[in-house]
Amino acid sequence: MVAAEGTASPSTQSGPGPASIAVRAAVVREKGGPFVFEDLVLDTRLRPDEVLVKVVAAGVCQTDIHVRDQHLPTPLPAVLGHEGAGIVERVGDGVTTVAPGDRVVMSYQACGHCTPCLNGDPAYCARSFPLNFGGSRPDGSNALSGSGGEEIHGHFFGQSSFATHSLATERNVVKVADDVPLELLAPLGCGLQTGAGAVLNSLKIPAGASVVVIGTGTVGLAAVMAAAVAGASPVIAVDIVPERLTLARELGATHTVNGKEEDTAGRIAEITGGGADYVLEITARPEMLTLAVDALAPLGTAALIGGAPAGAHAPVNMNALLGGRTVRGIAQGDSIPQLFIPRLIGLYKAGRFPFDRLVTLRGFDEINEAVTDTRTGAVIKPVLRIGE
Repeated sequence: MVAAEGTASPSTQSGPGPASIAVRAAVVREKGGPFVFEDLVLDTRLRPDEVLVKVVAAGVCQTDIHVRDQHLPTPLPAVLGHEGAGIVERVGDGVTTVAPGDRVVMSYQACGHCTPCLNGDPAYCARSFPLNFGGSRPDGSNALSGSGGEEIHGHFFGQSSFATHSLATERNVVKVADDVPLELLAPLGCGLQTGAGAVLNSLKIPAGASVVVIGTGTVGLAAVMAAAVAGASPVIAVDIVPERLTLARELGATHTVNGKEEDTAGRIAEITGGGADYVLEITARPEMLTLAVDALAPLGTAALIGGAPAGAHAPVNMNALLGGRTVRGIAQGDSIPQLFIPRLIGLYKAGRFPFDRLVTLRGFDEINEAVTDTRTGAVIKPVLRIGE
């Protein structure tokens, strides 16, 4: 069989090791169904760019839930999970940046060959959707199977980390030092880098600029912390959960607005003196994107960061855009994970990005409870302990 462009023959591997291993994984088999634990087989005949990771922890993200509910069309049955962290066990013979024994955080996948990737914008890879949501390698093959040979879709975000082992690639693993627990580092691969990157990479918000963050889950609170790092002022957090608004103040928000109890647009105008320089919309609710544009000062920017269900549309006041206002979307905080994740770790160790306050640790067996906690807002960022 001839490998597709950008892939290599499945027969290539480096170092001794079995051709397959048994893994325990949380599998979604039907739309809206629970995560069910199954014993699967992982083909470990590594391709040159592949990295076998023993998973220590994985964050639970709203995107996993959107896929479980088939708001995003990843084929089922599938192993999800895209905020994994663990220890490298083996590498393909083309891998040079990590080695067995290295601790790594896994992030999103990109092809590395298209124009956005070559321009240093891998979050906007031309093949982003099939690589991250297609449920297979780029050539359509899959390394996961059931005990009877049934194909199980994997390679979700190039990792499928709701399993005891993950088959990632050199492009989507980030080597990290051993002075911060992997259980804390796992969410850096998606939610935290997305929120913080929106502020520090995508918008490059300057000191003194006014910032509004609508939605104070993981992504929103990461944005609040990053806005404080950037020196923005005021930093206004908007939500309907009082406890989250209290935490947002503790993490750097100068003002909070309870959207259930207050006139959000009026309060933003009052606090900013007419409109905000930047509004980050995290909730992916169409009416909130409308509000985000309406809340802008002239020449301000509204950024959509939350992932909406396929086909969602939001009305925008077209005349407002004539005031030099900008609306843009942001994926993964415009992050190059190998550069940005170490930066966030450095900020954490300096006490400037205390993301550990968002994390609630759960056992792997508690994945369905963690999903429920995420949906209800009972916790901000559940992280599953999967291995040692």
